[in-house]
Amino acid sequence: MKTRFGLLALLLVPLTTPAADAPKSAPPIYDESLDAENQIAQAIEQAKKENKTILLQFGANWCGWCHKLHKLFDTDKAITSKLKSDYIVVMVDVNKGHNNATTTKYKAGQRGIPCIVILDPQGKHLTTKETDELEEGDHHSPEKVLAFLNQWSPKKV
Repeated sequence: MKTRFGLLALLLVPLTTPAADAPKSAPPIYDESLDAENQIAQAIEQAKKENKTILLQFGANWCGWCHKLHKLFDTDKAITSKLKSDYIVVMVDVNKGHNNATTTKYKAGQRGIPCIVILDPQGKHLTTKETDELEEGDHHSPEKVLAFLNQWSPKKV
């Protein structure tokens, strides 16, 4: 009997660390003290002036995939350029139910985080994107992310 339970216990132990764990040395990317509705109101003011689309990135500091997406936004030259020219990016913290009303309002993170929500310059909700659809193996595909950003960029007149 002892051997069976020992084998069963080994089978129940995860073989890998969950990908959701953020690197231990990673600095926080979400400000856990900010109110999402205030952040969005400020983004709408700026987006109207600059004719930019608003990108809300819902996530938490403990989320490894959130850090991966944020790093891609910061390091991929084409993505960084697209974000700077066409978007106002708002990092929305959802740790421990923080900003839950905003998360519910945009149906963000229903399958997990990070989750991207796109608003037009007036704040009208255009789409909610589960970022697992932008993944490729153990990272987000730069090509898929850029295609998504190009799809929702404001129309230039």
